[in-house]
Amino acid sequence: MMKTVMKVTLAATMMFSSILIQGAAINTVSAAASQSQPVMTDNLIKYGLKKDVELPVTLTAGGLSYTLEKIMIYDGKSKDAQGLIKKYGYDLNGFQYFIWTKITVENKSKSIVQQNAKDLRSKWRMTFGDLSKGEPSAAMPEASYYKSNNKEALWDWKLNPGEKLSTYQGFRYTGEFKCLNVRVDNSGQSISKFIVELK
Repeated sequence: MMKTVMKVTLAATMMFSSILIQGAAINTVSAAASQSQPVMTDNLIKYGLKKDVELPVTLTAGGLSYTLEKIMIYDGKSKDAQGLIKKYGYDLNGFQYFIWTKITVENKSKSIVQQNAKDLRSKWRMTFGDLSKGEPSAAMPEASYYKSNNKEALWDWKLNPGEKLSTYQGFRYTGEFKCLNVRVDNSGQSISKFIVELK
């Protein structure tokens, strides 16, 4: 009787150990698979834009560094666009597309860099190559209109020397998608870069 109990116990222990080992192996494989999946930084191909340069892209002019980390183009009536529009209080004002960007800006100069009531000039812009429709325009988020340097939905901002800000910014656009060019202008200097070349 004792031998039978010992055999049953030993068999159960071995089976439990096997299950634990297999479970650990499955978890390890799952973790490795999730780590190998690329992070989605854009949906440009959906609009016929094949990248010539991978994101993130950094441009620096006049001591202002601008990094475009992520860009998503949404039809203004889509669920994704409407979710952001309602959450942050954007107004498309009849524009067809809502463009959502993740950016990091850093002041590497020795002077204050800002875009607000004291300095209304846009420091960065983008174009999709449809000059007849103009450039995408920055959309104002009512939820953070009075919150400078907002990290969820940018409007007014001010960077002291050495200061860095990672945030999100919305744009409105109506037109064709022929290319994607990003431009930075600051302190009389400017630089631009094609992420998608004009074919």
